[in-house]
Amino acid sequence: MKLRYSPTSPYVRKVMVVAKETGLDGKIQTVETKLGPDSDILQQNPLGKVPTMILDDGFVIFDSPVICEYVDSQSKGAKMFPPAGPARWKALAMQALGDGLMDASLARRGEVMRPADKQSPDALAKQAGVMNRALDTLEKRVAELDGPVTIGQVTVGCALGYLDLRFADDQWRKTRPKLAAWFETFSKRPSMASTVPPA
Repeated sequence: MKLRYSPTSPYVRKVMVVAKETGLDGKIQTVETKLGPDSDILQQNPLGKVPTMILDDGFVIFDSPVICEYVDSQSKGAKMFPPAGPARWKALAMQALGDGLMDASLARRGEVMRPADKQSPDALAKQAGVMNRALDTLEKRVAELDGPVTIGQVTVGCALGYLDLRFADDQWRKTRPKLAAWFETFSKRPSMASTVPPA
């Protein structure tokens, strides 16, 4: 398996955490990829995004939920995606909440990177609002992050790690002590500690 990645992508980190949790990271070759209109990744992923995974038979899969579920399907150990039933839906719902937090963070980051006179205050406020609502929801539902590790906890953990990387000045922990305590513990897992993105 070959994984095309960029070092600071929280979606890529999510895939790598799942790979480490399932013990399959040694079977994945990583290829750092520069994105843009001229990137050769467009030959494999028409969306031009990372993560993109090329399987041994040449088949290409993309989007972190799909890649994570594929990696998990190759594991003979404990599953990050629970089987059919309430536990699965809870894990997938938490994954969606974490992915939504990532989506809003990336959109806000993109807007911040534009020249100051081109930035949209409305767009910045909209994404900040999404981020804060997601964080407030996680604070209220933090008990759902306990128990066996699933794709839900991994996604939330990677989303919070991205906030520390790009939006440290937001001080998201200040009004969310339960979520902060959970993240402090979760961040110490070897899979998380070994995938912290470069500053």
